[in-house]
Amino acid sequence: MVNEAAHPQDRPARLRVGVVGVGRVGAALAAALARAGHRPVAASGVSEASRARAAELLPDVPLVEPAEVLARAELVLLTVPDDALPDLVRGLAETGAVRPGQLVAHTSGRYGVGVLDPVLRAGGLPLALHPVMTFTGTSVDVQRLGGCAFGVTAPEELRLAAQALVIEMGGEPEWVPEEVRPLYHAALSLGANYLVTLVAQAKELLTAAGVQSPDLMLAPLLGAALDNSLRSGDAALTGPVARGDAGTVAAHVAELRQHAPGMVAGYLAMARTTADRALAQGLLKPELAEDLLDVLADEESAR
Repeated sequence: MVNEAAHPQDRPARLRVGVVGVGRVGAALAAALARAGHRPVAASGVSEASRARAAELLPDVPLVEPAEVLARAELVLLTVPDDALPDLVRGLAETGAVRPGQLVAHTSGRYGVGVLDPVLRAGGLPLALHPVMTFTGTSVDVQRLGGCAFGVTAPEELRLAAQALVIEMGGEPEWVPEEVRPLYHAALSLGANYLVTLVAQAKELLTAAGVQSPDLMLAPLLGAALDNSLRSGDAALTGPVARGDAGTVAAHVAELRQHAPGMVAGYLAMARTTADRALAQGLLKPELAEDLLDVLADEESAR
């Protein structure tokens, strides 16, 4: 299938686009829609960072109040933090800002379209379009949307509209049922957000060990580990826990207690989870697992 977004010059702009909360995500999505032939007409944002992003990615788009964004736009992107979304939606609906037939899409991973019920009651058309990507707030984000998966939830009659918008932004729609949106989002947070924490901790420990370029040391190792795990799942497990090297794990914990006590709890939790998965997959021999789990239990009780 040919992506129509590759030829915006062949089509007139079809929707006036507004962004409420012109953060990293909102600016990138609006810019991608502009490349597809739509027309960003208004955005809201109060911080200096928001204004800078709007100036870079949405030049000449005026910054106005949220209600005014809805007044000017046919497609509204609500790109605010998850916890702020319900109150924002209620407030916009209660003040009469939502118009019948207006497309209103949020980008939260946590929520489906249920959070947009006030929009639906006001005659609006609700969509949940969550890009599965981390954003920098720069123009590189627009390029990264190419091939990016979007977790999409929409009423049946709006599925084609949701799919078209995602494809025009360069993305690939993945349908996520309303009732499993929190589980879907938990999976993404576990894989991406906590990965950042683990990498940052590894870099800190290598720096403490005297390594001059921890990023260069980690890059090929972590790249290979990620690739292997995506391809093979638990079969890609390696290291002292998967081997049942209880003594090595105990030595690790002793070093962490001395040099980075704040990392001990996380290490123990990940070691126990890894041991359980390795044992279930037959990678960790039961007799070695017993010694390893004893060490982890002793270390846990010593906290």
